[in-house]
Amino acid sequence: MTFVKTLLAGAGFALAGLTAATPAWAWPDRPIEIVVGFAAGGGTDITARTLAQHLGKVLGTQVVVNNKPGASGGIGLGYVARAKADGYTLGMTNFPGLLTLPIERQAGFTLADFSYLGNLVRDPSAFSVTMDSPYKSVADVIAAAKKAPGTISYGSTGAGTDDHLQMVLFEELTGTKLLHVPFPGAGPLKTAMLGGHVAIGGLNLGEVMPQAGKTMRPLAQAGVTASTLAPDVPTFKAQGVDLVFASERGIVAPKGLPADVEQKLAAALKQVAASPEFQAQMKQQFTEMDYLPGPEWKKRLDGADAEFRKLWAKKRWAE
Repeated sequence: MTFVKTLLAGAGFALAGLTAATPAWAWPDRPIEIVVGFAAGGGTDITARTLAQHLGKVLGTQVVVNNKPGASGGIGLGYVARAKADGYTLGMTNFPGLLTLPIERQAGFTLADFSYLGNLVRDPSAFSVTMDSPYKSVADVIAAAKKAPGTISYGSTGAGTDDHLQMVLFEELTGTKLLHVPFPGAGPLKTAMLGGHVAIGGLNLGEVMPQAGKTMRPLAQAGVTASTLAPDVPTFKAQGVDLVFASERGIVAPKGLPADVEQKLAAALKQVAASPEFQAQMKQQFTEMDYLPGPEWKKRLDGADAEFRKLWAKKRWAE
């Protein structure tokens, strides 16, 4: 009897040790989700789905994309901020909405609610029209907008997004006024453009280039210089408008991740960013690589946040 008790006690001790060790070596032992705050079909969604395939291979588990569109991406980010900090819920962010939404409204999240794993890519903002549009250049848009202020419709993926702020900057730089029409994502915006419901689309370069010359025509890109991925699309600067803006996409998790899990996620993201296959896919999607480790990315975001707060103090941009 004593032998049996000793054996059982030893087995119990071993099982207890195994249970205690499980979190450290077993993560991840189930699927991970990447939350996207926009409808399927846009640049953020496509980047997330491409990332999910590679991240799943590196981490040895399934990674799925969960679209939660609405509030200019705020619904998705709020969901991530409230999720359990166990590494199974991640969010793909979109600059500048990550910064501007908490400035402009009660967004359901703040910058302090996240662990920053790394920025991944950037995608220059752009003005685009359909192939049969009467606007052939930025100058055409400016002339028409000055002739009939507030009547030329401009679609964006929501107030506070890069698409929207690009329009606001354009208006200030050119002394024009466009008619802002927000959508829950680039996919619905493209549909509206092709249906003739919106005259100009604030689509990122990577979102419009697959249709360039077929159904859509990008009038200008908002890079400092023309993107090497779309060298034939002139910049705003080359057309006399000093407008520079882009969407930056990175990965966050709820604040409070276990240190080992955060390190594993950050290392996996870095490995994916360095992958020639992933880089080639981004190139095919006309999306520029812009990898930054979490701490460096957060430092850049903090600087940009300060600048956006100064701008909001001068003007209510979410009009």
